[in-house]
Formats: sequence, structure tokens, C-alpha cells
Amino acid sequence: MSTTETKAAGPIRPLSPHLDIYRFTWTMAMSIMHRITGAALYFGTLLLAAWLLSAASGKGAYESAQWLFGGFLGRLVLFGYTWALLHHMIGGLRHFVWDVGAGFDPKVRQQMAMGNLILSVALTIVVWVIGYAVR
Repeated sequence: MSTTETKAAGPIRPLSPHLDIYRFTWTMAMSIMHRITGAALYFGTLLLAAWLLSAASGKGAYESAQWLFGGFLGRLVLFGYTWALLHHMIGGLRHFVWDVGAGFDPKVRQQMAMGNLILSVALTIVVWVIGYAVR
């Protein structure tokens, strides 16, 4: 009998990787967030399209949409949409850096992942401050 076989079970096969093997990292978290923000952008873009359609449909439809989107909940959703858009864009730029073969050092990967989160939050706040300043 060879070393790759047992009496009862047959050939010994490698185990598939599972979550107990992996250590949760910033890069993993940002990968998950990139997927979540991508999905959120679909929903937010539908809301943006609904708002644009209301503007094209006349004064009554536009005023109804403005009432809905201009309230606290509407602005909160728009703030989240802004963050998701910026976070997803910065994540895409991070992947572009990897596509050109740079940024694979573990320390650099972690810094880029942390920077993705920090920069997306900071840029979202800057966009909203500018938006309210020019309003």
C-alpha cells in the first residue's frame, strides 16, 4: 500500500481552504467592502435615475422627489451613496496599482487598504462640505 492511501478511506486529498485557515486582514476587509459598495452603487444609481426622471416629468413629480430625497433620510442615503462611490473608486485605483505590478509588499498592502477607508471617508466629508458651501 502506498503512502497516499489509507485502508478505509482511499487516497488522502488536501483540504480545501476555509475561514479557520485565513487571518482576517485589512486587505480582506476592503475587498469585502469593495463588493458591498459595488452592489450599493446599483441601488443608488436607480435612485439617481428616478430623481432625473422626476425632473423630466414635470414640476409636480420633481417636487415630490425633492420632498423625498431632500429630507433627512434622503440626504443620509445620498451621503452613503457618495461614500460608496468614492470608496469603490479608490478601491479600483488600488487594484489598478496591483495590476501594474506594484504594492504587493505586505506592509504596503495594509497601508493601501487602510488608506482606502480613510481617504474615502475624508473625501466624502470634503465633497459634502463643498456642496453645502456652494449651495
